Amino acid sequence: MSRVRVLVGTRKGAFILTSDGKRSRWSVEGPFFGGWEIYHLKGSPADPSRLYASQSTGWFGQLIQRSNDGGRTWEPVGNTFTYDGVAGTHQWYDGTAHPWEFKRVWHLEPSLRDPDVVYAGVEDAAMFRSADGGRTWSELSGLRRHGSGPRWQPGAGGMCLHTILLDPVDEARMFIAISAAGAFRTDDGGATWRPINKGLRSQHIPDPTAEVGHCVHRLAMHPSRPKVLFMQKHWDIMRSDDAGDSWREVSGNLPSDFGFPIEVHAHEPETVYVVPIKSDSEHFPPDGRLRVYRSRTGGGEWEALTRGLPQKDCYVNILRDAMAVDTLDDCGVYFGTTGGQVYASADSGDTWAPIVRDLPAVLSVEVQTLP
Repeated sequence: MSRVRVLVGTRKGAFILTSDGKRSRWSVEGPFFGGWEIYHLKGSPADPSRLYASQSTGWFGQLIQRSNDGGRTWEPVGNTFTYDGVAGTHQWYDGTAHPWEFKRVWHLEPSLRDPDVVYAGVEDAAMFRSADGGRTWSELSGLRRHGSGPRWQPGAGGMCLHTILLDPVDEARMFIAISAAGAFRTDDGGATWRPINKGLRSQHIPDPTAEVGHCVHRLAMHPSRPKVLFMQKHWDIMRSDDAGDSWREVSGNLPSDFGFPIEVHAHEPETVYVVPIKSDSEHFPPDGRLRVYRSRTGGGEWEALTRGLPQKDCYVNILRDAMAVDTLDDCGVYFGTTGGQVYASADSGDTWAPIVRDLPAVLSVEVQTLP
């Protein structure tokens, strides 16, 4: 029987939750790196025993940790992230120029085929690649040198590259999202990039339909349809059927189209999950009711999934990297909250139960389906 491993990054360490294929009883290990912020923890699709973690603190800076045994032991690996060439500047909200500055790694995306290849999305917005298991890193500087770079702005959490999607069919194609610049695509392995934001509209920027400047919160795709993308934006759920060349809104009947995570069912490419929160200033569920919303039509029509979730006095948030799905026959869906709960559904969202409560605030949730 398959097993499931849930990798949880929190404000005060990492946790590893494991279960058999029934997903009814869970063991909890951790905290690893207690007291450190773990922005992201993710396993290699090519080697389930290879895990990468982004560990940071305002006092001691940024570390990348690597495990070769499924998280039992860890070692720090190469932690030098240097922007290539001239550092350059970008404009801040006050119109003054600021130098690009490395602060932290927001997202780690291991290669689909090689456990030693891993990508890192960082703040200030840039993308790095390692081909030796994280020992050395080189910037894919074509992204930051895109002509629109000086117009990128920081979102509320910083100017972060927080999403990396690898095309499972075309190894040279990748999608990324930056807050607050928008979505970008490369078709040549990261040498050059172009904005893919046509159809997005954003209030409170000088040009609501600008090429860049949009606060994209998260992107998702189903591996069988890499040209179909779903987006949770700072207001609006969006869909693209042409690899990001154009977008259309599919928020439909949601009670709020503001939120952070978005995920796609492992076996149903038209089944999408989001977790709405009230607004960009009130980061909690509408009416204090924690509801995951599911669309079985690729957006537009949404149903509230509430069974097993608190339906009163709930004021947690669910962050952009804090939702994931497994690949078992009955697809499991998982999410973590800023209140320290990790919820799981073993039936595609019909019912929910907490795996664990009272962790530190959850920053990221990833799932591995193990043989």
